[in-house]
Amino acid sequence: MTAVSPDSRRIWTAARGPLLIGVVILFAAVVIALLRGTGEGGSLDPRSYRPEGSRAVAALLERNGVRVELTGNASSVEGATLFVTQPDLIDPRRLADLSGRAAATVLLAPANGVGRVEPETRQPGCPLAAKAGAATTGGFVYEGEQRCYDSTLVRTGTVTTIGYGGIFTNRDLDSEGNAALALSLLGQHERLVWYVPSAADRSQQKSFGDLVPDGWKFGALQLGVAAVLIALWRARRLGRVVPEQLPVLVRASETVEGRARLYRRSHAAGHAAEVLRQAARDRLAPLLGLPVGEDPSEEIARRTSRPVTSVRALLYDNGPVDDRGLVALADELDALENEVRKG
Repeated sequence: MTAVSPDSRRIWTAARGPLLIGVVILFAAVVIALLRGTGEGGSLDPRSYRPEGSRAVAALLERNGVRVELTGNASSVEGATLFVTQPDLIDPRRLADLSGRAAATVLLAPANGVGRVEPETRQPGCPLAAKAGAATTGGFVYEGEQRCYDSTLVRTGTVTTIGYGGIFTNRDLDSEGNAALALSLLGQHERLVWYVPSAADRSQQKSFGDLVPDGWKFGALQLGVAAVLIALWRARRLGRVVPEQLPVLVRASETVEGRARLYRRSHAAGHAAEVLRQAARDRLAPLLGLPVGEDPSEEIARRTSRPVTSVRALLYDNGPVDDRGLVALADELDALENEVRKG
């Protein structure tokens, strides 16, 4: 005979591939977590001293009496200037609500522009930014009531939209009139709410199905259809029953003897007695015209003139019995069945 259960070598061979992939994924997750968890240093972070950070403009604002409040979940914006670094991550209805409650709002590079231009030094071309003068602007181009820097900075009501955030970074703040423009936009009031949204801000407003792209949904549907077709193709089709030649023929008498030896070896005389009584009841019921499972004691007593109590005790008594009593019980049941057949 050939062993078919997998040994340790086969298990390791089958598992090492997925295990290696899992280790790589875990390592990558740890590295990403460490890189993200380095603390203050993100782009447009008012605490960051890196070139892409905004510590310089935050320090200038504080020096001019503006209290800078960095937050990842803006709520209290009344009477303050709201600066949103990634407005596309916020649900439009929530963004409109925040803008309506804030005294002034500055949105950095939302993706609803009508065009794009390269960042370069531009003249304001509007009274709104005349004091700031030339500044580094570009990125998205917008429509608005007041348009400056070739429409890369517009204002409608209290909402100012700027298409490029270079003027707020440590790297470009000291170029041209960038500092003046940044201070004029963010220093409109004594309190500045510096709102740095995350992907969670938008995911909280939508269900999981809304976040899944349509292409992924269509691909999942195609995979589901393919899986069903493969299952139908590979499904086992049952035909007619085919008789199979048994390798060994075992006589019924040998099976009975083998089962009896098992009962004897396990000292299960009581269980064997119950098997004998149940078999006798099942054989007697059809002879008496009764359904299987119904008590045949009264009908047997009527046919054999035996007392009902003795018949019921013979068929249902579950008291202890030894091997000799088991033989006697079998003889009594045979005798009872013969009387019923003759009666």
